[in-house]
Amino acid sequence: MWKLVSYYTLCVFVCSHLRLTSVWADDEVKIEVVYQPETCEKRSKKGDLMNVHYDGFLAKDGSQFYCSRHDKAGHPQWFILGVGQVIKGLDIGMVNMCAGEKRKITVPSALAFGEKGKGPVPPNATVVFEVELFSVSRGPRSMEAFGQIDADKDRSLTKTEIKEYLKLEFEKDGKPRDDSFYEKIITDIFRKTDGDKDGIISANEYNIYQHDEL
Repeated sequence: MWKLVSYYTLCVFVCSHLRLTSVWADDEVKIEVVYQPETCEKRSKKGDLMNVHYDGFLAKDGSQFYCSRHDKAGHPQWFILGVGQVIKGLDIGMVNMCAGEKRKITVPSALAFGEKGKGPVPPNATVVFEVELFSVSRGPRSMEAFGQIDADKDRSLTKTEIKEYLKLEFEKDGKPRDDSFYEKIITDIFRKTDGDKDGIISANEYNIYQHDEL
């Protein structure tokens, strides 16, 4: 989808050339808007489907523990905002963003990886994420969306039903995409939501917000 010559080099370059333009706070999460496009057709809200690059640093010493431009083939990450697919601090910090916007989000330990930490992140660590939002669209996890996606009304969602829903949503914005674009999103959605791996998302699975941090 995006071709990168060197994921790590690009990550370091972008992360070191961001400039602060405005700051506010929300529920102990510090949000700094680094860049905001002049035109903002839609702002993100809970339930929206987000496509984001994000890079994580330890606030204590600035050491980097994650870079999406270097991980998972360097593709921007797909997730549903506000349902626990990323740490709580990012769910809070990425609300009300525009496509093309960049933010620096400082997250206290309680809204990040907590007392246990995770991987290279030590216990009780405050973390900083530099995020860039590429696209935002109405996601399949919004409460009103389930009935619209469930075309045969059997209270479960198939990959075909979700694909048709996403196609309609992107076409509404005048941005139709090829099949590989939708397949990538669907793969991520089922990986994070289809708990019993039967290829169908049940109504119960749809309503279970499990963490898939980073």
